[in-house]
Amino acid sequence: MRPLRLLVPSMILVSVGLAQDPGLSSAIATFPKCALSCLLTSIQGSPCELSNQTCICTNVELQGSIEHCVRQSCTIRESLTAKNATQPICNIPTRYKGRTTRVCGLAFSIICPLIVSVRLLYKAMLSTTNLGLDDWTILLLLCVSIPSMVIIDKFAIPYGAGMDVWTVPFDHITNFVRWLYVLGILYLLQIALLKLSILFFLLRIFPRRMTTRVLKATIVFTMLYGAAFVIAGIFQCQPVSFYWTSWDKNPTIRGKCMNINALNWSNAAIGIVLDVWMLAIPLYEVFHLKLSLQKKISVSLMFFVGTFVTVISCVRLQSLVTFAASSNPTWNQADVITWSLIEIGVGIICACMPALRVILNRMFPKLLSLTMNRSQPYYANRSDRTHNSGGGASKLGNGLNRQQNTNPEDRVIKVSKSFEVHHNDDDEAQLLQLAELTSKPDKAQIKNTTEQSL
Repeated sequence: MRPLRLLVPSMILVSVGLAQDPGLSSAIATFPKCALSCLLTSIQGSPCELSNQTCICTNVELQGSIEHCVRQSCTIRESLTAKNATQPICNIPTRYKGRTTRVCGLAFSIICPLIVSVRLLYKAMLSTTNLGLDDWTILLLLCVSIPSMVIIDKFAIPYGAGMDVWTVPFDHITNFVRWLYVLGILYLLQIALLKLSILFFLLRIFPRRMTTRVLKATIVFTMLYGAAFVIAGIFQCQPVSFYWTSWDKNPTIRGKCMNINALNWSNAAIGIVLDVWMLAIPLYEVFHLKLSLQKKISVSLMFFVGTFVTVISCVRLQSLVTFAASSNPTWNQADVITWSLIEIGVGIICACMPALRVILNRMFPKLLSLTMNRSQPYYANRSDRTHNSGGGASKLGNGLNRQQNTNPEDRVIKVSKSFEVHHNDDDEAQLLQLAELTSKPDKAQIKNTTEQSL
């Protein structure tokens, strides 16, 4: 529990008779006896005068003494009651940061369904290809994410997320921890689905045998990793209800939990390592393509966008430092909820970016025109074409001999080549310029017209 700095002044007010003030009397009336006893024991060695409220509110040593006594003598519920009653005495304002969490949740609840819907509707209705495993996985991820966002807005925040725990009613604390348990399981499932969607996408655009094997092995590992942590998250306490009923350490409620901090830290750490591995695979492939350095860097930058999700994962990891040991869960876990929202939301956006890029290219073809017209002259080699193997003049040789008195520029074979590349909406491999890796006949129809004049 955060130092009970506000317990001392109220106890002092009782001693000096200042509690006759109606507002103070109301606060003092709710004080547990154990807290009053701790004051009377600790104040004797205090350097503060009984009437010096400023000294009492700011004396760290006295606060520590009272806190230690209250921890030993009072239950968690009694400690919270005393602290909530004394909060206004030192003019400490009530804190609240649930608004940030709510804004993030509402923003992503609009952006993510919109982006995923555009991606899937375009492929289903306007594209010539079927939905792939990456599309179905991102849809499943969205179906899991929407309930998570609803729970945050309708339950977690109303039950105290972003508030100091001593200002939250006891039954609300129980409900908050219960919904926190549900959100934790949904998060574990969401993060696994997000990684699988990206891996299925990579599997579709990198068909080289060795890379395919590596990606399939990574997919299997991710499935096992996700399933293991989801199961561990569900049964982290025995009985399961002990997770949300043990917050006040009621001796009548029996149960046990695994090390929740270790569970969440290991999941986050493995997830970050997996992100780095998933980034290394496409970068390795890109830098082994026969592309110019500029194109390699351009393609690589698209994959580096995914590192933003990894950065968010690292920030979220910092918020997990006191996940299980927090004595102010409603306040501290608001940061965990917010960063989890951002991580999943940004991850969905990044996973849809290649598909959105293809859609934008269809809507605005001039941005990335794939039509190339080229005209280039080729000079004839007279010595090679003047005579055939039998020594007689060929038709081509005769034609050139008749023009031997003309200017050299007139003896030019002009080749005009025009290419029209019509891409079907099969996948985003075209965006990555990986045609040499995905040489399927139905991917593109190429019209090559050559005109020669002699």
